[in-house]
Amino acid sequence: MGKMSTCTKLIINEADMKLDRSIAGLEWTGKLSPQQEKASLKVLETVNENQSLLLWAVCGAGKTEMLFHGIDAALQQGKFVCITTPRVDVVLELANRFRQAFPTISIAVLYGDSEEVWDGNRITICTVHQLVKFRHAFHLLIIDEVDAFPYNIETHLHWVASEARTIIGSTVQLTATPSTTQQQLALKNRINNVMVPARYHRQPLPVPGFEWIGNWRKIIHKSKKLPKPLEKWLKKFLQEDCPIFLFIPTISECIYIEEAVKKISNKTASVHSKDQYRHEKVRAFRNGEIQILITTTILERGVTISNSQIAVLGADEEVFSESALVQIAGRAGRHIDYASGEVLFFHNGISEEMVRAKKQILLMNELGLKRGWLDKK
Repeated sequence: MGKMSTCTKLIINEADMKLDRSIAGLEWTGKLSPQQEKASLKVLETVNENQSLLLWAVCGAGKTEMLFHGIDAALQQGKFVCITTPRVDVVLELANRFRQAFPTISIAVLYGDSEEVWDGNRITICTVHQLVKFRHAFHLLIIDEVDAFPYNIETHLHWVASEARTIIGSTVQLTATPSTTQQQLALKNRINNVMVPARYHRQPLPVPGFEWIGNWRKIIHKSKKLPKPLEKWLKKFLQEDCPIFLFIPTISECIYIEEAVKKISNKTASVHSKDQYRHEKVRAFRNGEIQILITTTILERGVTISNSQIAVLGADEEVFSESALVQIAGRAGRHIDYASGEVLFFHNGISEEMVRAKKQILLMNELGLKRGWLDKK
């Protein structure tokens, strides 16, 4: 949450907030695909009827764009809006997109190290921990990535979120990887939901491949070089000048893996949750100054890089859950001009989570095809 003093105003009550029903500020001129339009109308209905909604959409489906018209309607009704998410990286990504779409609307962006403060802003974008500062403040609460750490395991944050919303209001939960319980309830229509199993560009989700790599730690420690299968894969996409995500299991392994990768490309960097230069490195990666970004699961979601290729080293390890692997695979193929990125899980034995992640991706492609939202090849 960042530093607080005894004079910090933590509680903001609905009674303190003056509604201005003349506000409307959406200047986004993009066009929604049929599947996005369906979800957008459901969000709009949720806002107008003060309901709750689960928006289950695959990675890269364009969830943010599906929210715009519902948020604009809420602003026109004088409502206060909050988009919250567990990850700082996602907050920063969303802030850029919302400031472009709503350039005349006051937006507060709040996270632990943020220098901004809430000052009656109509739209608030924040990490979930920041919601503890608010009580009955937001008429529309949008929780992005509800399955992400720490929201998925710290149940008190669910209470914090419910307290931040007005007593009568709307809550929209967004995810590409809902919990098993949420999936079952949604598929049986026991909760209000809308499902988007296809991306806006009508191309299927890249399906991960599996490649055995053996005891890769032993190989790297002994030779100070990458295992041959990984080296060959990286060189292929280096030659094609593609940005590459290399996901690894732990923070402690960043240094020696980075040293090994730098033997084939100096345009390499590693990032993790404790890296104070993480945001600068991601920016450099986005700008093409870095070509291989070695990362822990901290970047499994929320960061979109055109034409990116994805490798997971040690995909069979416990940290790589079904949800994490689906999200990681979802980094590829998101842009309409680069819709067929490659995803490869390097492993020392196929895990159940790897199999389930692949099955989920194949299921979404099957549903997208059945609904006519994917182009047949």
